[in-house]
Formats: sequence, C-alpha cells, structure tokens
Amino acid sequence: MEALLTVSVAFGGIQLLSSLGKRMVLAGVLLSSVLALFGCTVTLGMRYNKGERPVSLCLTKACFTVASKIVKALDRSADPCQDFYQYACGGWVRKNPLPDGRSRWSTFNSVWNQNQAVLKNLLENVTFNSSSEAERKTQFYYLSCLNEQHIEELGATPLIDLITKTGGWSITGPWEKDNFMEVLKTVSGPYRAQPFFTVRVSVDPKNSNSNVIQVDQSGLFLPPRDYDGNTANEKVSKAYLDYMVELGLLLGGDKNSTQSQMQQILDFETTLANITMSQDKCCDKEKIYHKITIAELQLLAPAVDWLDYLSLVLSPLDLNDTEPVVLYAKEFLQQVSDLINKTDRSLLNNYMIWNLVQKGVSSLDQRFENAQDKLLESLYGTKKSRTPRWQTCIGNTDDTLGFALGALFVKATFDKHSKKIVSLIGGMINEIRTAFKDALDHIKWMDKQTRMAAKDKADTIYNMIGFPDFILDPKELDDIYYWVKDNFFQNTLNFYNFSARVMADHLRKPPNSDQWSMTPPTVNAYYMPNKNGIVFPAGILQAPFYAQHHPKALNFGGIGVVMGHELTHAFGVQGREYDKDGNLRPWWQNSSVDAFKNRTECMVEQYNGFTINGTHINGKQTLEENIADNAGLKAAYNAYQAWVQENGEEKRLPAVNLTNDQLFFVGFAQVWCSVRTPESAHRGLMTDHHSPPKYRVIGTLSNSPAFAEHFQCPTGSPMNSGHRCTVW
Repeated sequence: MEALLTVSVAFGGIQLLSSLGKRMVLAGVLLSSVLALFGCTVTLGMRYNKGERPVSLCLTKACFTVASKIVKALDRSADPCQDFYQYACGGWVRKNPLPDGRSRWSTFNSVWNQNQAVLKNLLENVTFNSSSEAERKTQFYYLSCLNEQHIEELGATPLIDLITKTGGWSITGPWEKDNFMEVLKTVSGPYRAQPFFTVRVSVDPKNSNSNVIQVDQSGLFLPPRDYDGNTANEKVSKAYLDYMVELGLLLGGDKNSTQSQMQQILDFETTLANITMSQDKCCDKEKIYHKITIAELQLLAPAVDWLDYLSLVLSPLDLNDTEPVVLYAKEFLQQVSDLINKTDRSLLNNYMIWNLVQKGVSSLDQRFENAQDKLLESLYGTKKSRTPRWQTCIGNTDDTLGFALGALFVKATFDKHSKKIVSLIGGMINEIRTAFKDALDHIKWMDKQTRMAAKDKADTIYNMIGFPDFILDPKELDDIYYWVKDNFFQNTLNFYNFSARVMADHLRKPPNSDQWSMTPPTVNAYYMPNKNGIVFPAGILQAPFYAQHHPKALNFGGIGVVMGHELTHAFGVQGREYDKDGNLRPWWQNSSVDAFKNRTECMVEQYNGFTINGTHINGKQTLEENIADNAGLKAAYNAYQAWVQENGEEKRLPAVNLTNDQLFFVGFAQVWCSVRTPESAHRGLMTDHHSPPKYRVIGTLSNSPAFAEHFQCPTGSPMNSGHRCTVW
C-alpha cells in the first residue's frame, strides 16, 4: 500500500522550548490571553443559544490551547458549504507563508520539524551517553554529516575514485570497453543503483509465507510524461539536462563532449520512458504477476546473463537456473533487453555510471548541492535558500540509521508512556474496525459470502504501533549498525552495501511479520497488503493527529481518520486482491467484483472534475487513496458516534462555537492545511497517488451525508451537490 502521505526529510526548522520553565511561562501567557479573548463565555463556563439547552464547556489548559489553534486556522468569512477547505484552513494559510527553500509546507511538515528539533537536541548534546553502540554511532554518523569542512576538503574526489574503481566513465576520462555485465553488476549490487530494472527480495504475493526474488521496471529520474517533448515539459527537460551537464563538469568532464554525451543519456532515458508501464497498469497486481525461473527469464530477456547478475546482486547466496523469480513488468523486460542489444556499449556504460553518480552526489560538497538546488527550483518552484545543514543531516541519519535514531526518539518522547499510548491507540483502532465492519452490513452491492470474508479480513488485520520492540534491545540494535565510519561519503556507500546484504539474507528466511518500513520518528502511517497489517509510527501519534487530553472529536477526526484510511486500504483497488493472510488470490464473488468496479467509476469521474491551477486531477491515478480517504472518514465518524453513545456527549471547546460533530470535521480538515508552489502542485498532479490536500478535504466531505447535515449545507451547494460517490 502507498502510505498516507509521502513526506520529504528536508523541511524547515523550528526550535522546541528548551526548559520546563519556559513552557510554563508560555502556557500562563497563553491561558491569560485566551481567557481575555473568550471573555464572559469562559467565565460562565456555559454557552446559551436561543432555544437550546446550556452547553458545558471544557476549561482545561489542553482545551484552551487547542481551541486557540483551531480558531487561528479558521477563516470565518468563508462559507463552509461553499469551500470547506478555505473555511477550515484559510487562517492557517494566511499565517503560514511558504518558507524560503520549500516547495510545500503542511501540518505534516510542521510535526516533522518538531521531531527533527528533538533529535537535534539529543544528537548535539555534549553529554551524550548511551550504553548502546548503535545509538553512539547514530551521533557519530550525524556529526560526520555535519563536518562540512572535511566534506569540502574532499570535494569530488570520493565519487571520482568510485567511478574509476567501477571501470571509468567516458564523460570524465578513460573507460574499460566491453565490460557491460561487470559494470551492471557493480552498480546494481553493492551500490544499489539498479539501472534498467530493479531487483529486490520480498514476500511472494501469492505465498505470504515465503520470500522470493522480484524483478520490476526501474524508476526514472523524471516521470515518463516529462520526457514526451511537449512545450509544457521543455523547461523541465532543459533543467534536467543542465543539471546532468553541471555534474559531469564538476566531476572533470570536458564541456563540449559532456554536453553531447549527456544529451545522448537523456535521449536514452526518453526511450526507456516510452516503454515503461504506466501507473494505471501497475495497479492490477493479479494481471502483472508472472512467476518464472531464472532459466525462463534468460530466454525472455537474453541481453543480461541473469544467473551471473542475480548471483552477484544477491551475494553470497547460491543460486541456480531453477530459482523462482516474480516479474511485474514482463513486456518491459523483453523490450529493455532488445534496447540493450541494439544500443552502443559506450552509451550503456554512460547511462549506468550516471545512475551511480546520482546515488553518490548528495554526499559531496556544496557545489553539488547548489546544482541540485537549481534543478529543484525548476521542478518545484523552490526559491533558492539553503536548508540548514543540521536538518539535512537529521534526514540522512533517519534514512540510514533510522531505528537507532528511533530508539533515541522513543526514549525521549514516547517510552515513559508507551504502554498506555499503545493501549489507547489500539483501542481506537478496534473502534474504527468495528465501525467499518458494521457499515458492511448496509452495503447492498456486496454479496453475503464476500461480505463475511471481508469482515473476517478486517478482524485479521493486526496493528504495529509506535516502534518495533527490538530497538530497545541494545545488543540487537548494535548487531545491525556495525558499518558506520567517520567518513560521510563512505558511510553512504557502506549503507548501500549493508542494505544489499540484508535484502539477500531475506531470501532463505520466512517473512518477518514485524518488520517495519518506516522509522519511529516518521510522521506517516501505512498498510501492508502481504501481511495484512497497519503501522502507526510514534512520530504521527501526537497533535494535531492525536493527544490524550484533546476532545475525542479531534482525535477521531485526526488519527481516527488515518486509522480508517489505512484499514480501508485492505479493501481498495489493490488491497482487495489480497486475502486475510496476505496472499494475492481471488476471494471475492464475481458479482461483487463487478459492482465494486462500477462504484469506483463514480469516484474516478468525481475527482477528474477537480482542478488545481487549471489542471485536472487524475481520478484513476488517485483512486486507491481517494477510496481510503472517503471510507476512512466514514468509519472514524461512525466510531466517534458509537463512542458518544456509550460515554455521553463530551464538553465543547470554548470560543470555537462548533458542536462536537462539527469539530470532528474541522479537525479532519485542518490536518490537511498546506501551501505549495504552483510548480510543486503541478508535479504532484503528475506523479502523486494522493489527491492534492484541498481535495482530500473537499472530495471526501462532499460525499459525506453527516457533514452536510451538521453544517446544514443545502442540496446543490458545492459541498453537497446531491450526487455522492461511495464505495465503502
């Protein structure tokens, strides 16, 4: 499953308060100002509306604080029935101009910023002391990244040496001819560059009890449509070519020959883009799954010596021709084999080394970072402003030693209350699950047999909350991060090599159901179709998504909708193809499959009608996530209603002037408040499986009868068109 949101790791920073005293002073000032703002409403502790009984207000510090944040984010001048995103987020957008150097800024970014600040404080603490060698290496790695003087002194030398070691590059000097397979194995194996195609070891979709080698089409630096040569994309392709040439020159290339050879590489990438399978076709895992042997793969794509290649990439495993391999891009592999056979060896070598260069360039000196900044400005409209080095290094440390870093984060922010939080979050998930299952009884398009199987699958979904237990075991953690040195570039290479060995080691072992794909500080969540599990890292288990002392309406509207979103992925376009045990197999009756597909067409057409700066959303590309957004909101709202029925109506927030049902929808919407450059918004429409934040709010709420009821939106208004699309 695609995660709830793809979040970059180089966001702008804010400092956390450094002492309890400062926090208490600020809290006192905030409380005083809020009391003054709320006036007699707060004094009375009640709110009277004509014809209504008095309503009790929540007067705790937590309620005052969150009420103030909600009021500031609102735009009261906007009509919630005309544009609920503007109503919920207009104030937030005014108060959050896009930071310099950022192409987008959102609630997710803000929370990640807070997490980064916590980690910075931990890693830069001069009294840093830990019994865990892995935790000490986390600081060691971070400081090697911060050591810009050493990085500047080395300049381009580390990457030039690596290129020479790999056999050379005609762009920067001599190269060894007729070594196609040797270079392909080297850049794909220990350095994980993987040109042409990708190789990984993962759970066999049709046998969730075993791992298998999987081969797929390779990713491109730009999305395929950016290579199509139309006028709108000329700026992008020119910026990419300029970037390629600049890197070549920084690595020692001659200007004229570098320009011509980089143009050839770009033309070759364009050819690859033309044979790359579209995102729409990639969605149907049942259709694109092909399990064959290495011997059969050799006949299918003879340009590569597959046994030799896979034996190196998955070293030290002992492979033979009968080893099973799962293909996800059979036609692509045939075509790329033909392309390799008819392409000049010098161009193939240039393309492979270019892939290697891109893996190493981010660990070099400031000149290379400046080159990347210029490209990002063209792609995303980012105004030139260097990201603070410490934030870049926190992101790098999270990428490479994320679970050791996660151990520090958890101990500082989560560990003392971990059992209680895990219990509370687990309880909420069960409430969402129950609401989702109850809704299945009212779905008329699903046959009884499939409905019962769907309930069984929902019951089988297991939760992973906060962090994996092994990160609190120093010995187990130390055994993982043995490869950290004092050279930042070498650490990057060591990490790639380490990742390759870990991947190979999985092949002869059963899948680990408790393996995490996100680190504990991550502000995100995800669903695992092969394991039928949902994961909520510690990083997202904080305000505005969740806070123990916030009103339940906000928690259900925040983390509750996230829970419903991830749970629904088990029943989306791709997720529904996997059974309760994580196996890819038909488990629905044909009549329900057809009905499901018919229901999704409504949602495709609905989201196709939404535009950003004149460009339409791709309703098919975003369908999986739109289904999860809509059903997730419905399940969370119904779960909140069930909670109220059992526990009674909770007190309302002061001065917000919203019922708790309305607060649920406002809390949900404010999670998605964001700003971004026009270029970034356009690129999101081209590449993102999620709808833009504005329409994750508007699209979802316009399909909700409960929303229209509580905000009294008349039929025919933009937020209540009278034509709703629902799947679950």
